[in-house]
Amino acid sequence: MSSELHLARQIPLPAAERAPGLARQATRDAVTAWRVTDVEETAVLLVSELVTNAVRHARAGTPAVALRLELAGAFLRIEVHDADARVPQPRTPGALDGSGFGLLLIAAMSDKWGVRQTKTGKAVWVEIDISANHPR
Repeated sequence: MSSELHLARQIPLPAAERAPGLARQATRDAVTAWRVTDVEETAVLLVSELVTNAVRHARAGTPAVALRLELAGAFLRIEVHDADARVPQPRTPGALDGSGFGLLLIAAMSDKWGVRQTKTGKAVWVEIDISANHPR
């Protein structure tokens, strides 16, 4: 049996404007309960971006999105599931663009990120290395 800590929470979210706020609060609650508050602001920012993108780009009539938070070993993994199988495409926004920076931000603030297909759509995930401040 492994002594490695493994905790997880899955939170269903409406595909609506209030979803990012609900996701941010759920993330704050989880990192506090799991005692990894030193990565709280990074985790909240990443969750906000991922959930906002899932809601913004959801196709009309698609069901809710889901946030999965997982603490396993040296990483906090964040996944946002939605029913749209289209993979987000990084782009280079212009200097005056007000949007289009999401994936650049995700790549810069996470240690790893990616997309995986699911039975019902896709999951965009990020990992934050917590080992620097939490030796295990």
